[in-house]
Amino acid sequence: MNTLDLELLRSLVAIVGHESFGAAAVQLGRTQSAVTQQMQRLEEQIGHPLFEKRGRQKRLTEHGERLLVYARQMLAMNDEALRHLQQGRLEGTLRIGAPHDVADTMLPPLLAEVVRSSPKLQLDIHVGRSPFLMESLSRGEIDMAISNRLDADLEGVVLRTSPTVWLCGEGYVHDPARPIPLIMADGPSIFRRLAQEALDAASVAWLTRYTSSSLIGIRAALRAGLGVTARGVEQLDSGLRILGPMEGLPALPDLVYRLYVRNRVINPLTRQVFDQIRTRLQWAGNP
Repeated sequence: MNTLDLELLRSLVAIVGHESFGAAAVQLGRTQSAVTQQMQRLEEQIGHPLFEKRGRQKRLTEHGERLLVYARQMLAMNDEALRHLQQGRLEGTLRIGAPHDVADTMLPPLLAEVVRSSPKLQLDIHVGRSPFLMESLSRGEIDMAISNRLDADLEGVVLRTSPTVWLCGEGYVHDPARPIPLIMADGPSIFRRLAQEALDAASVAWLTRYTSSSLIGIRAALRAGLGVTARGVEQLDSGLRILGPMEGLPALPDLVYRLYVRNRVINPLTRQVFDQIRTRLQWAGNP
């Protein structure tokens, strides 16, 4: 007798929960075509179509609805068994990296979840620039990394979507008749690229006035009223304010933050912790 693949069932639950193959693919850290292929394999296993087209959307067939009920029950039992059997048993060192931008916001709940499920783990925390952390992850120098970069060569799960905003200091005086004085990170920076692309697309003049190798330096320049930067809304505090359409600045795209591990990661410790986190996020209904 054939055995249902829990990973395929997990993808089915994600598709239904997010109401689209694309959104489920993002959540699962896979491509949309890979998720589609998973559903084709699942249909072959049960011998019936799972989805049918209704208008412009795909909906579950009768067999799909019935399988969904079993899928949720089987995944719940599997995940509960793993939590109980692995509770407190994982030992070793887990190396986690996070960029400065979210080290105070997204990293603490992640660390709390890891310690809650595996209190014997030793955590080695790395905080730095996102591109350098991703390079360290690819080289195997750290086990996991939070990043707002999309990397198809790594396996990831969505943690959160964050708005990107224009920030300046409370004392900054905006003059729309002059080029925007940008405060930016030196070297590779997704915020630098987004800012320059948005201003160019809106035909807003700008110039890079101040650069820093660290977020602390950027925040110091902002507080001094020296200029404007594009950054995640997490950086807003009582000493900073947001500029927007009223000041003639264009909208900036949201960024998706993911927790990444290397594809086909061999370290069983990293794999178990990552799967536990992914399961928690899926059942919590993370966007």
